Amino acid sequence: MHKIVIDIKTQSLKLTCDQREIFSAPVSTSRAGPGFEPGSFKTPTGVFRVYERIGENAPSGTTFVGRVPIEEPPASGDDLITSRILWLDGLERENANTKDRFIYIHGTNQEDLIGQPVSHGCVRMRNEDIIKLFEMVTVGTPVEIRE
Repeated sequence: MHKIVIDIKTQSLKLTCDQREIFSAPVSTSRAGPGFEPGSFKTPTGVFRVYERIGENAPSGTTFVGRVPIEEPPASGDDLITSRILWLDGLERENANTKDRFIYIHGTNQEDLIGQPVSHGCVRMRNEDIIKLFEMVTVGTPVEIRE
């Protein structure tokens, strides 16, 4: 069984299959640190599942607004959601609002910042890495985000 494990301290993601690592990549979590409050721009921690996979077969670098691919990226290119989206759903009381907070694992237009805590709550990945991860997971894949 596949499982995604994200470590905020090391800014890393691992995908395991039957507890054996099969993929790893650097990530960027929230610049505001971990947390659960709506509007806090913090990355929630705990146990989640992939609620929805968005962007299958979209070209690398495709920009999404409201989970819909758009033709022209906005002029202000801060923290765009690109390539693929794995929308997370929290499975614990503390993180149950994760889906409603629109917390994703997604590609970014700011790949040079990957490895640093700079996001607005989501987990950012390089476009190439999110595309690889996307192809290896399904809706329902367990996700754990650790401090």
